[in-house]
Amino acid sequence: MKLSRFCRFATAAGLALLLASTIAAAQAPLRIRGTIEQVDGNTLSIKAKDGTMLKVVLADNGLVVAIDKRSLADIKPGEFIGTAATSEADGVLHAMEVHIFPESMRGTGEGHRDWEGPKSSMTNATVADTVTSVNGNTFTLRYKGGEQKVVVTPDTPIVGYVPGDRSDLKVGMKVFIPAATRADDGSLHTPRVSVERTAPPPM
Repeated sequence: MKLSRFCRFATAAGLALLLASTIAAAQAPLRIRGTIEQVDGNTLSIKAKDGTMLKVVLADNGLVVAIDKRSLADIKPGEFIGTAATSEADGVLHAMEVHIFPESMRGTGEGHRDWEGPKSSMTNATVADTVTSVNGNTFTLRYKGGEQKVVVTPDTPIVGYVPGDRSDLKVGMKVFIPAATRADDGSLHTPRVSVERTAPPPM
């Protein structure tokens, strides 16, 4: 992919994340997981995982991120990744999924924070080293101000982010929307959509 396209992708990603952060400061964002049922301009009709039908409006300059399948072998020292994980009694995190960022998105959301459910967290950080065992690979993830160890097994869903566009938003594709907000009229709006290409969003 040409560098200029990645630069545009990184800039759009940064703007979308900034917008999401600004909106989140005013009200708690909604995370939406589901399948596209209909596309009408900027409006997506999404069947959520619980069966609820939702209409979500993607911003005119909204970011579309496509999701491609990756493998354990793609998680190498120096890669910038994100992982939702659960904390075990030994203090080690056990990955529920891993998403690998392109170089243009290095530093996106860097850090360690609470995620969803008891003892769950999200860590966006750089892979420092790897220890392989019969139970899986233990990765040391380093970010500004700290580090975490996370175990990733061959069964852990692993994907990569790649630049997408509106043509990726097709009926039947699975999506993940990290930060939708509800307007005064009840409609849902988002600056970003992650959509299935060769793998569904595991987040």
